[in-house]
Amino acid sequence: MSTPATAPVGRRAQIAQAYRITKREYPRIGWLLLAIFLGVGLVVGFAAWVWIHPAAGVMFGLLIGLLAVIVVFGRRVEKAAYAQVEGRPGAAAAALQMLRRGWDVKPGVAFTKNQDVVHRVIGRPGIVLIGEGNPNRVRNLLAVERKKHARLAQDAPIHEITAGDDEGSIAIPKLTKHVQKLPRAITPGDMTDLLQRMRALDAMRPQAPIPHGPMPTSAKGMRKLMQGR
Repeated sequence: MSTPATAPVGRRAQIAQAYRITKREYPRIGWLLLAIFLGVGLVVGFAAWVWIHPAAGVMFGLLIGLLAVIVVFGRRVEKAAYAQVEGRPGAAAAALQMLRRGWDVKPGVAFTKNQDVVHRVIGRPGIVLIGEGNPNRVRNLLAVERKKHARLAQDAPIHEITAGDDEGSIAIPKLTKHVQKLPRAITPGDMTDLLQRMRALDAMRPQAPIPHGPMPTSAKGMRKLMQGR
């Protein structure tokens, strides 16, 4: 009997946490959401009231108003979460957790004592190496990692990305979209084989101490809520 009640409680906790994080970045988020609900709901509801039926007006007004609130709130949650991790060590690793199914994210496959880190993502584009830290040191670290991965990559492409605010780097809020837009080059079967080969490489080195931020627990949790999980 306890299992059915767990999901609603968990979702309420996720919503509450997401709201608290968002409110720190956008103090008037509550008023904004209320204005959107009333504005969109009244416009849609009035149109349905006139052209369809009064009952349809009430129903459509409530549903469309609520949908507009969910969309806007989800985007604000994501922006607030990015704002809290951007500029901190491990920000790229936190952002990469937003990638959906079909991507294998491995934070900290290589790192230095100066907190320069390389993360790895494997998906249909092949191998994506993402470096964050000092641009000059990161480029050298990426070059070393490219050689290591190339030995086991076979025909899979290897992409290199530097994350940050420097020229030629990808800003943290744009990182996941940039990765998702890379051209597909391997099949799902090739990806499975590639992951198995990468395990041998990963087993030879320690895991980097990646700091954890609010991204995985807030924005990612909110994404699960909107997907009905």
